[in-house]
Amino acid sequence: MIRRILAIARAEMLIALRNRWVLIATALMVLFSLALTFAGSAPTGQLGVDLLTVSVASMTTLSVYLVPLLALLMSFDAIAGDIERGGLALLLSYPVSRAEVLLGKLTAHLGALLIAVVVGYGIAGVAAWMVGGADASSLAALFQLGWSALLLGASFLAIGYAVSAFARSPGAAAGLAIGLWILFVVLYDLGLLGALVMDNGGLFSTRLFSWFLVANPADAFRIFNLSGARDPSLATGFSGAAGGLDGRVFLLSLLLWPLLGLALARRLLKRVEP
Repeated sequence: MIRRILAIARAEMLIALRNRWVLIATALMVLFSLALTFAGSAPTGQLGVDLLTVSVASMTTLSVYLVPLLALLMSFDAIAGDIERGGLALLLSYPVSRAEVLLGKLTAHLGALLIAVVVGYGIAGVAAWMVGGADASSLAALFQLGWSALLLGASFLAIGYAVSAFARSPGAAAGLAIGLWILFVVLYDLGLLGALVMDNGGLFSTRLFSWFLVANPADAFRIFNLSGARDPSLATGFSGAAGGLDGRVFLLSLLLWPLLGLALARRLLKRVEP
């Protein structure tokens, strides 16, 4: 089983390299991480923290938008494209299960995201350390940001596979993927803010709001990384509103979303007859 998964992963990684996904993802991560690092250098004196701490907070916000987008762009074509090109029929003619196909694709795409995250955050971290210094806690925060970004990426990769298997055509899958990105990353938070205003301190604000944040992997990632910020001004308003919940609850959400997404993708893929 492991050998079959790795063989599929190797083939998918070669496709990602040929399509320049690894290069594109890495370049975007480096560019935006460096831009946010140096843009955040101004307030470090007023906040009394080192530049790397401020940079981690900025890169957390960046990751909420960029990592899910990259993951969906890598995965929306994973099943639908293979169906259209006839690759899925050829692949399933071998003694390989649909679960192994999904795990192989996930391994390759996570590898591409790993390269982008390590290079992007690594370069930004080194730049922040050289310009504004760093201490052990900020380095630990950067490390946590890196591995939790991979969990966030895995969540949206799995969602992308489910979308790809459901749509069965690259065009429809692309539209659904972009729509889901807007829903999870933009509209979800706007809806919560609107509900908070309408509720005016009622049941939703006091009891349900935090759990709605847990239910969204993007918000769970943001709060997991920002809730422990040394300076309260580095945390978002949502982070403060969810302060009543243990950070491990948000980590559990990031761990469960890839499993749920893969389970749904596998169920949808079983219905596909290549």
